[in-house]
Amino acid sequence: MNKNTRREFVKKSSSTILGTTLGFNLVKANPMKRFTNSETLKVGLIGCGGRGTGAALQATMSEDNVVLTAMADIFPDKLETSLKNLKIENPTKIMVDDDHKFIGFDGYKKLLASDVDVVLLATPPSFRPGHLAEAVAAGKHIFCEKPVAVDAPGIRSVIETAKLAKEKGLALMSGFCWRHDIPKIETYNRILDGEIGDVNTVYNTYNTGALWFRDRKPEWSDFEYTMRNWLYYNWLSGDHIIEQAIHSIDMMSWVMGDQLPISATGTGGRQSRVDDKYGNVYDHFSVIYEYGDGRRGFHICRQQEDCSRAYTVDAMGNQGHAFVDVFRKHNIKGKNGEWNWKGEKSNMYQNEHNTLFACIRSGDVFNDGQLAAHSTMLAIWGRMVAYTGKTLTWDEALNSQEVLGPPLEDYSWNLKWPMKDVAKPGKTPFV
Repeated sequence: MNKNTRREFVKKSSSTILGTTLGFNLVKANPMKRFTNSETLKVGLIGCGGRGTGAALQATMSEDNVVLTAMADIFPDKLETSLKNLKIENPTKIMVDDDHKFIGFDGYKKLLASDVDVVLLATPPSFRPGHLAEAVAAGKHIFCEKPVAVDAPGIRSVIETAKLAKEKGLALMSGFCWRHDIPKIETYNRILDGEIGDVNTVYNTYNTGALWFRDRKPEWSDFEYTMRNWLYYNWLSGDHIIEQAIHSIDMMSWVMGDQLPISATGTGGRQSRVDDKYGNVYDHFSVIYEYGDGRRGFHICRQQEDCSRAYTVDAMGNQGHAFVDVFRKHNIKGKNGEWNWKGEKSNMYQNEHNTLFACIRSGDVFNDGQLAAHSTMLAIWGRMVAYTGKTLTWDEALNSQEVLGPPLEDYSWNLKWPMKDVAKPGKTPFV
């Protein structure tokens, strides 16, 4: 797309979301009514961790006639904790009986075979391509958390699945939540409208502290210990540039009109999180994305304790500058003077689900599967160039044959999947 076309496309998409979320934020659920009529949308949750629990709550709060009827997880304690918390938060909308609690690696199959209309995919990222493909095959509308894959073969699968979902008229929404945040929509629309002229450079950060770790219990097998600490194994999480910092990379892409770069180079490693218990992931990355028209995107992220934090997007144009401090500030100094976003905040997570369920009801199907695949691939690409120390093109990265984890059908508590060594730039090969 040329610059003007990109601006119009992204602006139109964001404006549609903005209008929808503003309208449906006014909907008030009736807390005393139970819904079991023919218009009821039944929701199933696959992956009952914190984000999955939040997604289930937001889905059931999107409108009156939506209920949660099924849940699946490999861990019984995760499912029961999630169910207990959901019943506290929204008791009249949680209708999960014992026959619709599905435990084990095949639990998702049983949930997909049930009468749910919408599924929420919130397992560790390695499961996403397979779960997504089977959900579309089952004819379900879908909300899938980001990232949508951990390797390039997974991305290629998701792109094909997204196309199939569109052909079948199924809604598919990803968890790139900032695309549904009103301050971001208003700020980035102004940039795409040319308020700072042509964007030449975007600098983005996701510098945070250490994350959770679950100490081993005597009854846990090696594989259960791995699964409960999935963040630290790149075949499960993709590494933190993909699992977490991807939000900043997605916003960089948004500012660039979702044009794809042509090459990337980068570095990374682990300096403070070096214990064996942290698996084989890095604790910092730095990546430069080069666009075909000379523009550059600079990404830096880290998960290191007691270090300064930053979660920002800095866009420099030939007629101005825009700065977003994700939770605090949205400022533009451009050709029409200075602008700061000031308005009533809304919950971007709730906005996602309001939009999703409104689109399902209207038949105007929402599908951001390809966009989600591209943003995820940008982060995977960043990991590739950091791990190998090689400059890679988009085509080289997208066509990589490296598969990090096993296929869905191989998962069991007896699985012995070898953990690769921590990557060494210049030594670790590109596959």
